Amino acid sequence: MSLHVAPPKSFHRSDKKQLKSENKSENTQKSYISGLRSYVETTLPSENVLSEIEYNTMTIYDLAQRMEPLNGRIDLWTHSLSDLRPTTYNARLAAARHLLKWLGHRWPDHLTRARTGKRLPRTLTRRELTMVLEAAKTSENPVASVVVTLMLDTGLRVSEVCNLNLGDLDIQDKSAKVIGGKGDKDRLVLFTERTLNMINAWLPVRDSRVKGEFDALLLNSAGRRIQPRGVQRLMDALAIEAGLPKGKLTPHVLRHNFATGLLERGADLVSIQKLLGHSSIATTRVYLEISDQTLREVYNRAQNMRNTLAEADEPVEELVENTPSTSVSGIE
Repeated sequence: MSLHVAPPKSFHRSDKKQLKSENKSENTQKSYISGLRSYVETTLPSENVLSEIEYNTMTIYDLAQRMEPLNGRIDLWTHSLSDLRPTTYNARLAAARHLLKWLGHRWPDHLTRARTGKRLPRTLTRRELTMVLEAAKTSENPVASVVVTLMLDTGLRVSEVCNLNLGDLDIQDKSAKVIGGKGDKDRLVLFTERTLNMINAWLPVRDSRVKGEFDALLLNSAGRRIQPRGVQRLMDALAIEAGLPKGKLTPHVLRHNFATGLLERGADLVSIQKLLGHSSIATTRVYLEISDQTLREVYNRAQNMRNTLAEADEPVEELVENTPSTSVSGIE
């Protein structure tokens, strides 16, 4: 990428445009841009503090000179991050690495990611889930039940739930098409009867709320498309009603409950991977906390079955893989 003097604010606009072209989510874009401000504003001993005007009018050329990785700025900045959690620290480094690469700079070899312990994904117990569903059912907010049920029965990400449109639903097929999910990928999610009942009960309420968002499935009381922050506020309120500790009920916890529920009912990892929209099965494996021993047992059972079939004298019908509620027939 050639560096040249650009119009004011072009650095901010260009970096955001670059992130968007790489299919980075809105949350990732915001995290990268906000997290890097302290890096850009870090001053060397001989420099004055950047003013707001200087920061907002910085050109790509100015930024490239300022961000030269061997001038000591990045070392001062990373040292200022030492009190952050390892995961947060690594996220900041990832954003800085992205910026330097975009500017044509080489990442310093001495800067490495912090080591992190494995964080076990959280789930709710059956009792806790029952309390959450009851709290949603009795909530004064009519969108509560449909949001909780959609996440728990489909494994949708919070952004995907918020972006659902009426046209994405196929009631007859008991499914919905997720358009532009994480990584800008489309996929199919499947509904249970409970999901359909909740959606059908919600539609009359939705129609009474419609003002300008004619496509959105889920609307807030103001008639606008529900947003991820609004969903988390809803989760916090339901957690209080259900008597759960603060922070224990999140959209991602419900997604994880969906996945582990499928695993417990015998679903295979490939099916779960497709339903969750993971690009790599390695992500699914970590997400579901599958131990090596469990994988060995699955492998050994499969091998024993193959050997048994091979030794059988009579022809055996072709085995069709199909797990309860997780058939991936028709999933791209």
